Amino acid sequence: MNLSICVISFYFLLMFSLTLFFSSLFFIINDLSIFVEWEVLSLNTSSIVMTILLDWMSLVFMSFVLFISSMVIYYSDDYMHGDENLGRFIILVLMFVLSMMFLIISPNLISILLGWDGLGLVSYCLVIYYQNVKSYNAGMITALTNRVGDVALLLSIAWMLNYGSWNYIYYLECMKNDYQMTIIAWLVVLAAMTKSAQIPFSSWLPAAMAAPTPVSALVHSSTLVTAGVYLLIRFNLLFINTYLSSLLLLLSVLTMFMAGVGANYEFDLKKIIALSTLSQLGLMMSILSMGYADLAFFHLLTHALFKALLFMCAGSIIHNMKNTQDIRLMGGLISMMPLTCTCFNIANLALCGMPFLAGFYSKDLILEIVSLNDVNMLIYFLYFLSTGLTVCYSMRLTYYSLSGVFNFGSLNSIIDCYWVMLKGMLGLLFLAISGGSMLSWLIIPTPEMICLPPLMKLMALIVSLLGGILGYEIFQFKISWDLKFVKNYSLTSFLGSMWYMPTISTTYLNLSSLKLGYRVIKSVDQGWNEYFGAQSIYNFMMNFSKINSLLQYMNFKIYLVMFVSWVSLMFLLMLF
Repeated sequence: MNLSICVISFYFLLMFSLTLFFSSLFFIINDLSIFVEWEVLSLNTSSIVMTILLDWMSLVFMSFVLFISSMVIYYSDDYMHGDENLGRFIILVLMFVLSMMFLIISPNLISILLGWDGLGLVSYCLVIYYQNVKSYNAGMITALTNRVGDVALLLSIAWMLNYGSWNYIYYLECMKNDYQMTIIAWLVVLAAMTKSAQIPFSSWLPAAMAAPTPVSALVHSSTLVTAGVYLLIRFNLLFINTYLSSLLLLLSVLTMFMAGVGANYEFDLKKIIALSTLSQLGLMMSILSMGYADLAFFHLLTHALFKALLFMCAGSIIHNMKNTQDIRLMGGLISMMPLTCTCFNIANLALCGMPFLAGFYSKDLILEIVSLNDVNMLIYFLYFLSTGLTVCYSMRLTYYSLSGVFNFGSLNSIIDCYWVMLKGMLGLLFLAISGGSMLSWLIIPTPEMICLPPLMKLMALIVSLLGGILGYEIFQFKISWDLKFVKNYSLTSFLGSMWYMPTISTTYLNLSSLKLGYRVIKSVDQGWNEYFGAQSIYNFMMNFSKINSLLQYMNFKIYLVMFVSWVSLMFLLMLF
């Protein structure tokens, strides 16, 4: 039964993905956009209308999301084999994809909120899927951080009432200098920053690695974290050349740098890949804040292809290593898992921007546009330093896991034997190699000449080579970052722990609120309220009912005492 759910879901999503992709080609060639208004319900003079925007961007994105989802579901059939709740898991993943579809096709803030909250709710269910303490903590920080963005989106819906309609697409250009639209822009950027984990909301992204690996492959490639970027691509006209765009540029470049440095200190395989996602999200957000929405969308799609493959390969390695995620226990896997390691290496090189792989076409173009743009020295320096750090942690990961010495148990059965998982990975391998060139023909059909001085033209290649050499040599010769380069332990602790962001997000924000709530419950709800409220009334009624029941016993002595008391009282009143 569970097998049929996986296979049926795979074929259905794959067919739908191919249909949407060929439809997007038709839309690109003919420069079409279709705006659909579907009246769901009409009651007296009130009607509920669902609006759908179909253009080349939404169709291409939907086709990529569905293709990656189909491969991930097919891969899950083997990875989650033996799980009693596999059917529930697949249904949750399908709900996740459906929420993303809502978000992609909506030109309306209300239907965007349906998809947005759907992503948040289902992601919480998927993060806590394994039902242990670590999963619950990760799910809570994910849900609470994303609630900030949900509130911002709800507030922007309230502000959109000033315009008479929630179809924001009508007002973006003509109202972009309006005061109310400026407030909406700030709120939408805040919502996007929480969903795409920009500083200071970055801590939930590595924590969400508590979810099963197929979920991580889906979340980090094309669904949850890209929702914020996609929303800002749609709202891009609102904040171009404003103070908001400058602020977003600074925060996104700092996110990119922070994630790059943090990944070089990390030893958890999934967390390293999660931090690389965070770095790439910073890259997308930064180029988006400069006004290049199509370029950000281009990198979003290419990144989705190789990042899903990277997570699937990592899942296969973790599966073979008996659920061990520490890269220090790996090594020499290329001789035992040649096919998986080949896919892993290709995805890693695509992440680094290796020429003619998927990541190269978008990443190199972004770096050249940054060199061509009028940015200050800090932004320029951080951009290229972060690019070098990406290659550095990729080479470090390659050294620890693929080459080097095998450090796991001598009695093991590590082999490329999970054929269903391998088929899912090979399905993405083709696009991780050729997807970038194919998309560049579609999105940028006219070649653009970017004229730069030779040194600036070669800057991306130079920093990549330097980062690669640094990453491999440092860890090959076991030079410790702590001892040789940075004498100060507190500084290495700061850099290696995402600038203390997880601690700030949990201990300093959540813990104080939880303690305050506990004190309020103990002193008010279970304290004074009980003493003067329900408990006190209960005791009074109990005592009153006891006296009343005593009077109802029909005892002659009681009646006699009452009669004497009554006569005595009347006598006293007559005297006075």
